[in-house]
Order: sequence, then structure tokens, then C-alpha cells
Amino acid sequence: MKSKLLVALLATLGLTVAAFAAPATYTAEPNHTFAQFSYNHLDFSIQTSRFNTVTGTVTIDQAAKKGSADITIDTKSVDTGSNVFNGHIQSEDFLSTTQFPTATFQADQMVFKGDKPSALKGVLTLKGVSKPVTLAITHFECKKHPMSGKDVCGANAETKVKRSDFNMAKYVPNVGDEVTIAIAIEAVKAE
Repeated sequence: MKSKLLVALLATLGLTVAAFAAPATYTAEPNHTFAQFSYNHLDFSIQTSRFNTVTGTVTIDQAAKKGSADITIDTKSVDTGSNVFNGHIQSEDFLSTTQFPTATFQADQMVFKGDKPSALKGVLTLKGVSKPVTLAITHFECKKHPMSGKDVCGANAETKVKRSDFNMAKYVPNVGDEVTIAIAIEAVKAE
């Protein structure tokens, strides 16, 4: 009896590992996927704001240690905590959301360290300007979601860019040119 139970348990574990071993595409879950950005404001403080609407997919082949990502940020969903400042950030001096309502990050190279991804290399397009960017992955986990039972991958990643590289140099150097972009994503395996 014990041997049958052990065989059944090992078979179940094998199926779980196999579910994450083959190439798979995951779709961003909107309630747990956000992009934040922070910058130095006149040396008074580091201001942090976020975009409330981020969509996209991530494809991972953990066995081959490959992957890609296609992420879209709705720039009109910027949330600074102030309606007045949201409008200021959406103006032509900064995001110019009327002309450029989205920003994208398209990565075709996922770098692995051991069995887990450590970076995504791709192109960030912001305000109509495209630049190569590497997102350092600071946290990564794939497993069965404890409530839904679905296969889910989650990650945190960040990079630093210069806003002047994306035609947003207003108030530089008084307002910092360097911007840290941090993304939190939880994505569900496509069925």
C-alpha cells in the first residue's frame, strides 16, 4: 500500500514539474501587475508614482532557459496621488499621453542564473522613443496558485533609465534625470 501511495505521489510531483518545464505563455493578471517609477524631486525627496493599468504576456521555457515578454503600459493610468499632478505628468512636457497613450517593453532575451531568470533584455518604447533596456529580475516564482489551482508565475523586476533619453528633460537637473522603473507582475498560464 505504501509503495502505491509513493508511486502516486511521485507521479503527481512529476506532472507538476512537467507543467513548468515545457515552454508556456502567461498572461498578466491585472489586479496584481503594476509598474512604478521613482525619481529625485529637487533633492527634497524620492517621489514614487505608478501606472494602474499594465497588460501583457511572458513566455518561459525553463528547461531551455529561454523566454520573452511583451508588456504594455497605459500611460493615461499614471497615478501620482494627485489629480493635478497626474495631468502635469500626462502633458507634452513629460508622457504626452494624448499622442502616446501607451509605453511598451518587448523583450526577446531572458537571462537565467541557475534555474531562475535573472534579467530580461529588450526594448522600452516611451513617448515614441525606443531604447534597449535590461530589467534585473529581483524575485521570481512559478507554482500552483494556492486558491485558484492555476499555474502562475510572478516576478519583480527593475531598471534605471534617463528621462532625457525619452524626450522628457523638463527641469533637469533640478528634478532628477534618472528614473527607476519597477514592475511587479503575476501572470496566469494560458490554457
